[in-house]
Amino acid sequence: MLEGKVIRTTGSSYIIRVNNGELFECRIKGNFRIKNIKSTNPIAVGDMVDFIAPTQTSQGLITNIHQRKNTLVRRSVNLSKRSHVIASNIDVAFLVVTIAFPQTPTGFIDRFLVTTEAHQIPTIIVFNKIDLYDEVLRLYANEIMGIYERIGYKCIEVSAIRKDNIDLLREIMINKTSLFSGHSGVGKSALINAIDNTLNLKTGEISSTHLKGTHTTTFAEMFSLSFGGDIIDTPGIKSFGMFDFQKEEVGLCFPEMRERLKGCQYYNCTHEHEPKCAIKEAVEKGEISVERYINYLNIMHGEELKIEKWEDK
Repeated sequence: MLEGKVIRTTGSSYIIRVNNGELFECRIKGNFRIKNIKSTNPIAVGDMVDFIAPTQTSQGLITNIHQRKNTLVRRSVNLSKRSHVIASNIDVAFLVVTIAFPQTPTGFIDRFLVTTEAHQIPTIIVFNKIDLYDEVLRLYANEIMGIYERIGYKCIEVSAIRKDNIDLLREIMINKTSLFSGHSGVGKSALINAIDNTLNLKTGEISSTHLKGTHTTTFAEMFSLSFGGDIIDTPGIKSFGMFDFQKEEVGLCFPEMRERLKGCQYYNCTHEHEPKCAIKEAVEKGEISVERYINYLNIMHGEELKIEKWEDK
């Protein structure tokens, strides 16, 4: 029996890397699919597994999944009552966003952050394509970054083209398992190539209008970094559906709300209609962002946010 880390999943096939770097292709035992697993994918990139190596006459077989440190989960696109595990055992998540070309809505950012908060995954917000800013975009970027920096999130501005702050990202990522995520078109693959040019991930042709390649990643995959550690590249996400959240739990995943919950008159306050609500009072005083509060209400009511896929033309 061997032990290794899942670095790629494609349908029913899994690529596993062992400590010496050797790769094995395996499948899973049939009973994995009936063990009360709520996700559409019983095994995800980042999972540590036990497996029987393939031979000339038999396929490799995964026999056991180790306990996960954490998971990044979203609602399955086609099955609303099932989840999809994007990746597991993550040390730090980098949410790549863009102020323009295309614009990442704060609703998308907050859905991602609520999920990483719920699963205790440290998250850094990476603002890409700053080389495209004019004066108006610069002011708007400062406003959006200010919202998240005030509540404790680290924000880093980068340019995959000019290599701005790429060294800072590398320093954070050394010897960690890092996950990069974002909606389609934010330039993840180009950014990852700038971080480690030995990876040479595929990007689309460069647009003469927006100076950025089109999105090409189609499934999550883990790569070894030349400077130490691993990186998980995820497909561009068009929507980020929340999964398995109770209304009263959503506020716990907003740090600026969580620290004020004891000030509400009712222990099960939804922070919407109740009197003497510490959260609503903080919004009125400007201590909590109105935009974040609106996004909280949308998440609590289960309103889905969908983003049209970005394509350079």
